[in-house]
Amino acid sequence: MNEDHLYSELLEELKNTMRHARLQAVVTVNVHMIKMYWDIGKSILARQKNEGWGAKVIDNLSKDLRSEFPDMKGISTRNLKYMRKFAAEYQDFVIVQRSVAQLSWGHNIVLMDKMKDHDLRIWYAQKVVEHGWTRDVMVHQIEAQAHKIFGALPNNFPAILPLEQSEAVMRLLKDEHVFDFIAQNDTKLERELEDDLVQNMTKFLLELGRGFAFVGRQYHLEVGGQDFYIDLLFYHFKLKCFVVLELKIDEFKPEYAGKLNFYLSVVDDLVKQTEDKPTIGLLLCKTKNDTVVEYALRDVHKPMGIASYQLTKQIPDELKDSLPTLQELKQVANKKKSDR
Repeated sequence: MNEDHLYSELLEELKNTMRHARLQAVVTVNVHMIKMYWDIGKSILARQKNEGWGAKVIDNLSKDLRSEFPDMKGISTRNLKYMRKFAAEYQDFVIVQRSVAQLSWGHNIVLMDKMKDHDLRIWYAQKVVEHGWTRDVMVHQIEAQAHKIFGALPNNFPAILPLEQSEAVMRLLKDEHVFDFIAQNDTKLERELEDDLVQNMTKFLLELGRGFAFVGRQYHLEVGGQDFYIDLLFYHFKLKCFVVLELKIDEFKPEYAGKLNFYLSVVDDLVKQTEDKPTIGLLLCKTKNDTVVEYALRDVHKPMGIASYQLTKQIPDELKDSLPTLQELKQVANKKKSDR
């Protein structure tokens, strides 16, 4: 292993150690605050139920509490209502302590506003803790319906990797990626897509998930005197393995799996170190047929998954009919020109 890789690995290890220590301190303080909010909400709920008090009592409570604790934030009328809702949504604090208590209050407010399903709310809370999503990233994942695409990635991991590693990989990788930070272009070439992703590497890494470190693009491999180039090479510090990522701007074809399998074999022999786990392949295609993917991966002996991507978010079906067509937009534009 070269010195740069060793140094990068040590640096990432130390960063993770420090982040974990700082996070634990923040989580401890946060849990106490969330517990206080839950207690306040529970008390308001109980009194309103037993005494028949209306919403006006929350206005009075906010005013009196701010008078008593002028330096304390978070006791506005709006926030007290959220505390009441919080206690109503999570009636057992054991559930709170296991999941949402580790999130910021801002995360919790968004989850209550956007997710009506209790189990899904817990799922997103756990993903926030696992991946370290900011509130904005969490909103993006909710809007992309991440619960439908995490763990749904067509792959051969269970047949190739040990159970624990296979489950860890499937929890981290998604079935579909949304690169809405890249301009839509139906004629975009693979190299152009690769350029766009590299130029937006921070956003690209956020979309891929936590733990990815970018190693290089068009990563050179020499095999039998011939030159080969991997589109994008990453190292995943949590999985402790290299990840070969190949881009395709068209629909998945079985031969793509064969080429990726070749790259994984070469990386395992020429790049992977003894302490690294088997290299994983991720093929990103414009579209894919999961049945074709299943057959293509059946007898492949290197671990890989096949995901799709889109450059813009899908428009809900119920809104499509209400949006103007391209022809209608052109007519409007021409009319504006003629009116000038």
